[in-house]
Amino acid sequence: MKELETLKKLPSWKKRSGPVLFVVMDGVGYGKYKEGDAVANAVMETFAELSKSSPLVSLKAHGLAVGLPSDDDMGNSEVGHNAFGAGRIFAQGAKLVNQSLEDGTLFTGNAWKQAIATEGTLHFIGLLSDGGVHSNIAHLRAMLTQAKKDGVKRVRVHALLDGRDVPATSALEYFEPFEQFLADLNADGTFDAKIASGGGRMHMTMDRYNADWPMVERGWRAHVLGEGRQFSSAVEAIKTLRDETQALDQDIPAFVIAENAKPIGTIEDGDAVILFNYRGDRALEITAAFESGSEFAHFDRVRVPKVFYAGMMEYDGDLHVPKNYLVSPPSIDRTLAEHLCKLGLKQFSISETQKFGHITYFFNGNKSGKFDENLETYVEIKSDNVPFEQRPAMKCAEITDELLKVIDSKEYDLIKVNFPNGDMVGHTGSYQAAVCSMEAMDLNIGRLKKAIEAVGGIMILTADHGNADEMYEHKKDGSVQMENGKPKAKTSHTLNPVPFLIYDPQYQGEYALQLKEGLGISSIASTLLNLLGYEAPSYYDASIIQLK
Repeated sequence: MKELETLKKLPSWKKRSGPVLFVVMDGVGYGKYKEGDAVANAVMETFAELSKSSPLVSLKAHGLAVGLPSDDDMGNSEVGHNAFGAGRIFAQGAKLVNQSLEDGTLFTGNAWKQAIATEGTLHFIGLLSDGGVHSNIAHLRAMLTQAKKDGVKRVRVHALLDGRDVPATSALEYFEPFEQFLADLNADGTFDAKIASGGGRMHMTMDRYNADWPMVERGWRAHVLGEGRQFSSAVEAIKTLRDETQALDQDIPAFVIAENAKPIGTIEDGDAVILFNYRGDRALEITAAFESGSEFAHFDRVRVPKVFYAGMMEYDGDLHVPKNYLVSPPSIDRTLAEHLCKLGLKQFSISETQKFGHITYFFNGNKSGKFDENLETYVEIKSDNVPFEQRPAMKCAEITDELLKVIDSKEYDLIKVNFPNGDMVGHTGSYQAAVCSMEAMDLNIGRLKKAIEAVGGIMILTADHGNADEMYEHKKDGSVQMENGKPKAKTSHTLNPVPFLIYDPQYQGEYALQLKEGLGISSIASTLLNLLGYEAPSYYDASIIQLK
């Protein structure tokens, strides 16, 4: 681990009497289209007022600017918060997996060798899409092809429907070609690979932050025990369940593939299991179900098969979860939070359950726990366990209630908050709910503005990626795609830039914005250090402000 650079104070900086408040408006970008832009079309009086009167610039929050393979890749909350906290770019998720597949190291590592050595069935669990946030179907295809080459005889895939990082009802665009891909692999009679179970990612398996363990239980019962409504193929299951429920892909109920009324892919003693999702937050709970012993108390697993289990990546570097993984994650060091602790500055981090790990774990470079118990305070506000279009305000008022007390106390130097509204409600595909979520958030940002004015602090408004700024699917000519007479819902993130705004009531001309092309959100860490009165480390990306 490299040593922290000693940071120098800015000699000309006039310290503010209040804290620096860093507000992440999760999923709030600058959209390209008026129709379906819940950010632009919402009544956001505070944000509109500040946008006219405060220093404001747009930043890149996707693709190469956050360590993803190309600028065709949407940003996400994990890599976004890594960039916020690390102050520079690290190769992320899909890029690391791509590299390991290209150079072959994924297939020469111990985890892969142990997985293919099983005498039982090799199982793959994960999200079957090319959304690139949690997984990529291309990685699964490559591993299946290699498994056959390596002499594996029997494979079962437990395939989760996406509909959040890709169009909301696009599952068959992935499942139909994939079933044909498996048929081609099986054609010579030496290989037996089939989809064994599935369902929507928000219905089963992929819960996060201990918010809804029954989701994980539904996944366990389908994938491991083979319990669930039976179908002859995944395509049949998706068509039938969609017709019956009218659900978006992410909410499709669990299904099991069976032959002669018997599930074809239960997970048994002696099998191997690979979770091919590479993002950590929605992988930890299903991993715990496989790896935990008798202390596991979240649901009755009925039976726990003795298997070799591996993740695509190490999902928690501090806790070393899972025990086995195919690709090493980025090693992020010398984060902003660590620098601030060395300087003796106090930090306060808050969000509701859905984004609590982002403003803490991901912001700190995928580190569980704190750098200094005496200097860091974390507060989690419990999220409602309901579909977010039914509670579009989410917990922004409760979060703000806590923040007002903290701001008034003047105890902390840097206060970090994530408002999940634009992202979590944006993922529901409900334009009306997304508009409501933006207006509720803006009302609370107005409360924060008054508090910052009262204590003489600074408030930063920004975002980790876009989402609510594009709630409808659009054609290449810019027109809205229609489905059943209505605009087709878009549930995924966007490629749009995000705002970066500084509200500084005590500003006396000490700095100006650097209006460079292509600045990314990784430059925010240096900027926060400057606004706290310190020079940024030499290895951080350049600050967004230029000191005079």
